[in-house]
Amino acid sequence: MGIIDKIKAIEEEMARTQKNKATEHHLGLLKGKLARYRQQLLADEAGSGGGGGSGFEVAKSGDARVVLIGYPSVGKSSLLGKITTTKSEIAHYAFTTLTSVPGVLKYQGAEIQIVDLPGIIYGASQGKGRGRQVVATARTADLVLMVLDATKSEHQRASLEKELENVGIRLNKEKPNIYYKKKETGGVKVTFTSPPKTNLTEQAIKMILRDYRIHNAEVLVRDDECTIDDFIDVINEQHRNYVKCLYVYNKIDAVSLEEVDKLAREPNTVVMSCEMNLGIQDVVEEIWYQLNLSRVYTKKRGVRPVFDDPLVVRNNSTIGDLCHGIHRDFKDKFKYALVWGSSAKHSPQKCGLNHRIDDEDVVSLFAK
Repeated sequence: MGIIDKIKAIEEEMARTQKNKATEHHLGLLKGKLARYRQQLLADEAGSGGGGGSGFEVAKSGDARVVLIGYPSVGKSSLLGKITTTKSEIAHYAFTTLTSVPGVLKYQGAEIQIVDLPGIIYGASQGKGRGRQVVATARTADLVLMVLDATKSEHQRASLEKELENVGIRLNKEKPNIYYKKKETGGVKVTFTSPPKTNLTEQAIKMILRDYRIHNAEVLVRDDECTIDDFIDVINEQHRNYVKCLYVYNKIDAVSLEEVDKLAREPNTVVMSCEMNLGIQDVVEEIWYQLNLSRVYTKKRGVRPVFDDPLVVRNNSTIGDLCHGIHRDFKDKFKYALVWGSSAKHSPQKCGLNHRIDDEDVVSLFAK
């Protein structure tokens, strides 16, 4: 029996099994097996060279990367053409885009790489329509832009989320608050900071570890809301990506105002119409907000700051990160920095490499 057949068999058994107190440990064990087989499926494809392919290996560039993902003909290529200077092929039939098409969004002094991925189909995470390559590319993103058709049912969003979930991509989620360390000896030690409110019991943890052939480990569950799924993610941490997702509903000109209002009120959601050129700027502004980038203006001694060409860094970056962004050897020559702005206790404040900078700070760097 191949891996895909094993995955299908487990999914069928889970669908047949009633969810109750008596079966929760059995279901937890099945979930662990399912995660292991799915990871093995991805590893086998990567090892055989199937994870790349023409058009999928797009070099990461710019200050951040956003990937457009969705089913065919939802408007991804149209959106790419609206917010960048890149023109991806557009037509009123499915699978117009057959490769990854990169473009650059220039906004607030930042250069944000936008990658239009080919439309995926149901069952993509199991390899249908080169789907595993498409959804796995989302792992490299700082933000997933899920483009949806406002005229279609809610099933499209849930289905896309499931495809990404199956390859280890967790959308708009934090890493589970569980400490886990594999050891050489000592058996399995499980500790809870407070009694669990979910199906994640000591017995379930030990069963899952045994199935993964892990016989010595230390586990500390710090959150009583953590589930079996969370613990499985912790075991497979190196194959899990926690990525922000912005849901963009296109074709709002084809639905009622009530439906548009309902969609727009959902969390992390923007509505637009590429056809009518509605809401495009809202999408751009929300991309900037979700990426949470910071602009830093540099200043030379005795000269006014340069406000039209900021350095763009990740949120919570330090002076050291800024130096590395200028040149990887600059930190070795660094003496001190003067900082003006909200991160400074007084202006200017003399700071070292570990000082955290805020958006729109002005920084003057001094070398030895």
